Amino acid sequence: MKLKYLLSLVVVALATLTGCKKDFLQTQPTQFVTAESLAAAAKQDPQLLNGSIAGLYTTMYTWGVGGTTGHDDFGQKGVDIYTDMLESDMVLAALNYGWYMLIARYQATVDFTRNEVYIPWRYYYREIFGANTVIDALGGTNFVPTTATAMATMGQAKAMRAYAYFYLSQLYAKEYGDGTKKIIPIYTSASQLNQPKSTAKDVWDLMVSDLTQSITLLGNYTRATKDQVDKNVAKGLLAYVLAARGTPADWAQVLTFTGDIKAAYPMTTKAATVAVLNGTTVTNPESGFNNVATPSWMWGVDLTVAQGISLPSFWGQIDQFTYSYTWAGDPKTIDRGLYDAIHPDDIRKNQFAAPTATYKLQPINKFFDPARISGGQRVIITDEVYMRSDEFYLMNAEANARLGQDAAARLALSTYLSQRITDVSYLNNLSGQALLNEIYFQTRVELWGEGKAYLAMKRNKATITRGSNHLFEAGNSFLYNDDKLTFQIPQAEVLNNPNLNN
Repeated sequence: MKLKYLLSLVVVALATLTGCKKDFLQTQPTQFVTAESLAAAAKQDPQLLNGSIAGLYTTMYTWGVGGTTGHDDFGQKGVDIYTDMLESDMVLAALNYGWYMLIARYQATVDFTRNEVYIPWRYYYREIFGANTVIDALGGTNFVPTTATAMATMGQAKAMRAYAYFYLSQLYAKEYGDGTKKIIPIYTSASQLNQPKSTAKDVWDLMVSDLTQSITLLGNYTRATKDQVDKNVAKGLLAYVLAARGTPADWAQVLTFTGDIKAAYPMTTKAATVAVLNGTTVTNPESGFNNVATPSWMWGVDLTVAQGISLPSFWGQIDQFTYSYTWAGDPKTIDRGLYDAIHPDDIRKNQFAAPTATYKLQPINKFFDPARISGGQRVIITDEVYMRSDEFYLMNAEANARLGQDAAARLALSTYLSQRITDVSYLNNLSGQALLNEIYFQTRVELWGEGKAYLAMKRNKATITRGSNHLFEAGNSFLYNDDKLTFQIPQAEVLNNPNLNN
């Protein structure tokens, strides 16, 4: 019966979108027709740009922002699922509906005609266009604002532009390399059309410049809600950008930025990390990774009934307690090899159902609707996290290790893991590459399902090996720069941009 009702709801949702598809796809994130009209309006009332910035944040979780009607096309968290499956710590455990099948089979990434490679491209360039529209309205990419309102607006717009370029650089380029390889087009104004691919160096230089300026511009800005970027989010983004390039000077800056974030935000507590059950009752309601008010969440969105989010969503695709795909027969589980490698005394192992349990290896005690009724949540009101402090507690340990400061790295890692693992004494014997390997492993465990393991895989130049429970390529290994782990530039861009390879 649940299949019948799910399909009915899918038909209704598709019919609704089809009726407004043309207008929806033509709407700019800023909700203004042209950059010129926005600039003119902003001169009269600078506060109008707040709505344009809000549009950038709304785009992050809206269905169809990647230009399709697919139920895997819902902004940042949709990309997070893609990358976790490519990195292979997330397993597509059944094929009843077909979403993610070609990602799990490593077929979509090597086929430039597939929607899966188009969706992230369209989404992130849409964010870039929206950010550029705001930047143009303020005076252009080289304009230096002086009023508090303009500084806050420019700081957020430049951070969002860099955020989009960072993900494009990770998804559509194998690595930074020596910086000379041409990877993706750069647009710094909404008026630019059909730009050629720029070198990795140019892309990184723009991201570093944007985020450095953003941190300064947002220095005195106090955001109203956590879906907005502030200076700490900008620092976090810059830490990722620098770590991906990975020079010793970069890692020294990563150490500084991650230290700043550690000073500003607590780590996720034990109680918030995993549900503790008394029968079927959760005794620690702060658990569930479902509340943007969680103190360790740096960047996330408070979802409400008014936003009308349902089937095509992160929660719909991941959560057994939400009425959607996992509940209806396409569960997403942890890789068996990763699960088996988690220490027995690590509380995070309990985030997942046991291999022999009803919902075997599903993250039923990490991501869940608080009511915990199987298939119960219809309209999504559980919140989404984009960034939390734990990423930077772990990256701080990594930065120390990269800089040859093993003692400081062990201290940072053991202090963090002592809130997760009963006995962390084994860390005392680790140094050099073995220590880096442990930090990478703990990053994968801590951030499972949050889209960050793919980024860690690339900067660690790691090899992944699929566990026994994968439906495809089980037991096979892939190096971080394998063609299957990086997206092709989509056919639409190749056909419509004659200057792409100039």
